[in-house]
Amino acid sequence: MQDFLVFLRRFIAEPGRVGSIIPSSRFLCEQMLKSVDWASTDVILELGPGTGAFTQTIYQRLRPGTQYVLVERDSHFRSMLQSRFPDLPVREEATKLRSYLEEQNLAGADVIISGLPFANFPQELRAAILDEVQSVLKPGGLFITFQYSLQLQAELQDRFPRVKIDFTLLNIPPAFIYTCRNGQSENDQHGA
Repeated sequence: MQDFLVFLRRFIAEPGRVGSIIPSSRFLCEQMLKSVDWASTDVILELGPGTGAFTQTIYQRLRPGTQYVLVERDSHFRSMLQSRFPDLPVREEATKLRSYLEEQNLAGADVIISGLPFANFPQELRAAILDEVQSVLKPGGLFITFQYSLQLQAELQDRFPRVKIDFTLLNIPPAFIYTCRNGQSENDQHGA
């Protein structure tokens, strides 16, 4: 209930930055994370984690040694995340992913999970974030995001060679899940 009230207050205060009045459902979380190969994931970035609806599940599934960085612009949500996950780095800008990885001597990300409300962003900001995502995502890496419409579909299909779209009614509002693969992985080359 506390997370719902925080989301509602932040949505009212800044509706352009907060995409929903409530945190994402566990059903959406499961759909978002079903394509992640936890055993071979060394670096995960989460963009726009809000109060941590996906963060707790991701945190529990990490294997030892996996690097996990949260990127949240809203200062209220950042404070909540720092208090709930004190051992995780929490950064501020989705347009600075490369520098956040360099801070930790990391070459790139295997998986980027995003809860950012791209439909609310001006085109220049949306493009800047997606450019940054592409620049840090390893070949074969996954960019997984959800949106409440298909507005982002064409842009993601222009950027990524493989984009899978799923849908769940079990979220308020119902959501489209985009799972995008960056370039060719070894599995893609062997026909898997």
